[in-house]
Formats: sequence, C-alpha cells, structure tokens
Amino acid sequence: MNTDVAASIYDYPKYYDLLFGSDWKAEYYFLRGCFEKHAGRKIARIFEPACGTGRLLIKLAKQGFEVAGNDLNPKAIRFCNARFARYGFPETATVGDMSAFKVRKKYDASFNMINTFRHLPTEASAEAHLNCMAAALNRGGLYVLGIHLEPTACLPMQEEEWTARRGNLVVNSYMWSKGIDRRNRMEHLGLHIDVFTPSKRMRIVDHMEYRTYQKSQFLSLLKRVPEFEIAETYDFSYDLKNPIKVTAATEDVVYILRRK
Repeated sequence: MNTDVAASIYDYPKYYDLLFGSDWKAEYYFLRGCFEKHAGRKIARIFEPACGTGRLLIKLAKQGFEVAGNDLNPKAIRFCNARFARYGFPETATVGDMSAFKVRKKYDASFNMINTFRHLPTEASAEAHLNCMAAALNRGGLYVLGIHLEPTACLPMQEEEWTARRGNLVVNSYMWSKGIDRRNRMEHLGLHIDVFTPSKRMRIVDHMEYRTYQKSQFLSLLKRVPEFEIAETYDFSYDLKNPIKVTAATEDVVYILRRK
C-alpha cells in the first residue's frame, strides 16, 4: 500500500528517531570529548533544548549523567519519556519553548547538534534562546551548538539525502532548498521522507523554514549574549583533533560555547 501524507516529520517520532539517531556514535563521542577538553568544570548534569526523541540523552543517561530536555512537540516528548522509563530513568523531558524556559537547577553542559537552532524564526527569539541557555548553565559549562551557516565565498549546498535502516524498516530522506527570503532571512526547505516496511510504503511530505546565518550575523548575535565565549569551532566530521577556522566558505560549524 502506497500513501502520501502532508505532515511534519516531528509528528512521526519513530521514523525521525531512526533517521537522525542511526549516526549517534559520532555525535556522542564528540560530546564526551568536548566535555573533557573544553569544559571549565566537571560535567554531571546535561540539558538538551529541542531534544526531540532524546536519541543522545538516553545514551548519556546510560553512562551515569543526569539528563533532561525540552521540545515543542508533545509526540516527541512522549516518545522520549517512554524511552527514559523503559530503562528506569526519570521522565525528565518536558514540552517547552527553547526560547522561553527556566530550569530549577543549573546544568553543566548542553547541546543542540543538528541545526534545530535555526528553527527560531527571528533575531529576538534566537537571542532569547541563548539567554535562556546562559541562565541554565553553571559557570564553565558548555553549550555545543551545531549550525549550517550560509557561505558568502561559494555556493551553498542545495540538497542532501540519506538512508537509515532498522530490521525491516527503511527510511529515506531527501531535503532540498526551495529558496531564501533575503528580507526576512528565511530559507524554505522541502523534505520528503519515504518509509518502507514489508507491507507498505508511505511518503511524508514536509515543508520546513530555517533562519539563515552568515558567519558575521551569527557572531553579531553572540556578542549580545556576553555570558558566552567561543571555546573552539569544529565541523560536522566531529574530529576533536582538528578544530576549524570559520571562513566565508564554511557551512557546517559546531560552536563550542563556554559559560563565563
């Protein structure tokens, strides 16, 4: 049976988790390495804004870290908390806005690895998010933030596709840029998710909007949140031995922000 559904991939946490969780090892070991190399304190408590299904939080919880997160999507939060409960951990994921939240007790580290930061549509919401994160972290704590910058010295990447498989479930993803609204700094993206099982094929047809950031624009934003300093920058190869210098041609950046 073939079905096309106009929907958000975030409303299908099982498929989202497979698609973005299959490559968890590179991100996980990179985070652990960052905690050891760049933090100005011992890392025990970790928070993830826009945590989704908690694909990395659960790995960290299993290694003894105290973890929590928030996300706007209730379906993702239910999936995340069910995963925590299945392994005997507290259900610490909550429905919440990543640009308007407070924590009861501060954390030692946080992360947002796969560009979710760019879902924040305005400069005001992005600045509010960074202020929330600064307030949520202890001094010396880290915020590991992955972002696609818009290069100014070369053409940007226009499309990408990848596949993930678990048993008889296969999920293919194809994402492409529909264009950029320069006035509002919004990139419009198309996303097709093809889901295959032995008995059906379903295509999720999604549309996403990401705020654009050139290098100078991101640095200008960061200057308005003086509690953070840039400890180091890497690309999406997650190679701790090879930090990068961000140039006008750089697209994929992981900023290691340290709370002063």
